Amino acid sequence: MGTWRGEDYQRRFDDLAASGVDVHGEATFVMRAAPATVLDAGCGTGRVAIELQRRGVEVVGVDVDHSMLTTARASGPGIEWHEQDLATLDLGRMFDVVVMAGNVPLFTAPGTQGSVVAGCARHVGAKGALIAGFQLGRGYELDAYDDHCHGAGLVLAERYATWQGEPFRATGDYAVSIHRPSGK
Repeated sequence: MGTWRGEDYQRRFDDLAASGVDVHGEATFVMRAAPATVLDAGCGTGRVAIELQRRGVEVVGVDVDHSMLTTARASGPGIEWHEQDLATLDLGRMFDVVVMAGNVPLFTAPGTQGSVVAGCARHVGAKGALIAGFQLGRGYELDAYDDHCHGAGLVLAERYATWQGEPFRATGDYAVSIHRPSGK
């Protein structure tokens, strides 16, 4: 997308953390699956990937934005980072969890969400999961997301209203969805 400034974006989270806000809800949620490997799809500045690595997970981060990855590489030099489009991503390996945190489907080019979901799904291991959290009412809704997951061979396993695991309500404005491979 090219309009991000990685340092500025990361500073927002650093300021929140300094004020006592827990900025690692996504990492804590992902850890419930006890993954050994995670693909942070749309990793941005690497906030989630770096925290997962700190918790002992082998993490790979992917983002299309050069500025965001520059910040990620500086903050997490021990992590494998890739500057690639999720819609065409093929790392040639599978992960226990593929996570799209931070509204990733909303920041992709309009009409590419199905390809982005398929690109992520290609990397979900047979017993793995695609975990995604994004705001609702912003042009890409859960029915479309679920259809894209289904088309990529994934089925909905669980859905929550927040990264803290609060129950999902159809009238809510956010959803965290866990999709798993179907028939595997």
